[in-house]
Amino acid sequence: MNLLVNDDYTSMSEQAAAIIEAQIRSNHKTVLGLATGSTPLGLYQSLIEGCHNREISYKDVQTLNLDEYVGLEPTHPQSYHFFMKKHLFSHINLPAAQTHIPDGTAQSLEEECSRYEQLITEIGPADIQILGIGENGHIGFNEPGSDFSGTTQVIQLDPSTRKANARFFNSQEEVPTHAITMGVQSILKSKRILLLASGENKAWAVKKLMDGAIDEHFPASALHQHPDVTLVIDRQAYHLISDESK
Repeated sequence: MNLLVNDDYTSMSEQAAAIIEAQIRSNHKTVLGLATGSTPLGLYQSLIEGCHNREISYKDVQTLNLDEYVGLEPTHPQSYHFFMKKHLFSHINLPAAQTHIPDGTAQSLEEECSRYEQLITEIGPADIQILGIGENGHIGFNEPGSDFSGTTQVIQLDPSTRKANARFFNSQEEVPTHAITMGVQSILKSKRILLLASGENKAWAVKKLMDGAIDEHFPASALHQHPDVTLVIDRQAYHLISDESK
């Protein structure tokens, strides 16, 4: 597991963007696995700048998003369909038909999970999968206790996750209770994984991940089973490790 520590959030985001742009330059048909939340916003802004100013083209790229809330229409301001259009897709030359996000309003969620897992196989796996990490160690929406052999599935969200995401809604009660997510095994199919972590509130999770123990109660620890994982973090997220080494 590679660790790249940056001085601040901006440099972290720019470094992650440089890694992704190098991948696209080497393979214009790259499959990108994408994440949502506040952590990748700086990355997406840098990718937009790269498309406009550094001649990075997305016209042959395919994208696979990690997850989507159950019950939110794609037009809902807090759906991940809406998030991706607002923060990335609408600003780069990526054809809409080449973007893929689970359908949280599908009549049969079980069939939707099977469809999406098959899609990962057909167009992927991702050449680079972007991940964030939850304060409780979740990746995607794989909460503590998730089966590491799990594929795309419906997950009941942990109360701590709903509390953390309540800042995007009017209240915690409005945060959906379930989501469709790529399972841990789905994520581990990716050829390369890029995990981003920023801020002091992620420092405990980063330290626990770097401790190296594999434990289903800490989903991110499954990444130790993957041969090519890079953590791109800022100094605030690193501070518990740096303090320990003094």
